[in-house]
Amino acid sequence: MSTENEVQLALGDNAARQLANATKTTPQLSTISPRWLVHFLQWVPVEAGIFRLNRVKNPRQVTVTCSQRDESEIKPTFVDYDDKPREYFLNAVTSVVDVHTRVSDLYNSPHDQIKEQLRLTVETIKERQESELINNPEYGLLANVDETQRISTLTGAPTPDDLDELLVKVWKEPGFFLAHPLAIAAFGRECTRRGVPPPTVSLFGSQFITWRGVPIIPSDKLPIDEDGKTKILLIRVGEKRQGVVGLYQPGLAGQQSPGLSVRFMGIGRNAIASYLISLYCSLAILTEDAVAVLEDVEVGKYHEYPDTYKQ
Repeated sequence: MSTENEVQLALGDNAARQLANATKTTPQLSTISPRWLVHFLQWVPVEAGIFRLNRVKNPRQVTVTCSQRDESEIKPTFVDYDDKPREYFLNAVTSVVDVHTRVSDLYNSPHDQIKEQLRLTVETIKERQESELINNPEYGLLANVDETQRISTLTGAPTPDDLDELLVKVWKEPGFFLAHPLAIAAFGRECTRRGVPPPTVSLFGSQFITWRGVPIIPSDKLPIDEDGKTKILLIRVGEKRQGVVGLYQPGLAGQQSPGLSVRFMGIGRNAIASYLISLYCSLAILTEDAVAVLEDVEVGKYHEYPDTYKQ
């Protein structure tokens, strides 16, 4: 047994650490998410910051004639357009990063202080971008779903029947469901209860569960209200499919990625270097039936299972 007066015979850990070079990680930011919505959207460059959405007025009045192999008169028609098409304006998500030059000069190894400050701020801006694409009151998905494309759950929890109803609303080449991870878990419980576990598919190197072959994509930017309810979206994407498209400004000074620029603003008299980070984006729903939403989705509903299923 050791005693307090026992002589130390070897170099201890605490002392050795004083001379050791510790391997350091870059700063870890827990709020970073995969941001799948940004990956799944088709992005359209916007000139002068304006995207005009032209739609056909009274599409069912466009008529054509099937020939009867006679000399009957062919009825004339024409395609009319909306007189006042909607225009989308790009919004900016911005921030200014300040770094004291003394800090970047003296403490720049092993990790570049300015680079890490910019990286973490850019990640935060991109997180805000996805949130705005979903929740922005002007152009966000939730605020722009047509009233005819809104349905409510049958029993509260999201069931296979509910997602089938969404597929009826967006039956023309649906791209993906978008749901909060808790809503996906709730849907999984309902599928397990019915004995129809949903299959999975690999996209972008990650696994997603599917329903009727349509992937269910998670995003924690979909809000959950105080009653534990959220929404599930079904989205068709792309210009050719008359779906949902993301909008960005091309050709920015200091462009790092589409719509994102980082610009050095200079060093002030207090020796602080400033960098302006800007991300210009918006979103457009090209036709009303490109998006549908399932409302009043309860995420906290559980079921009691027989004792044979309990561990």
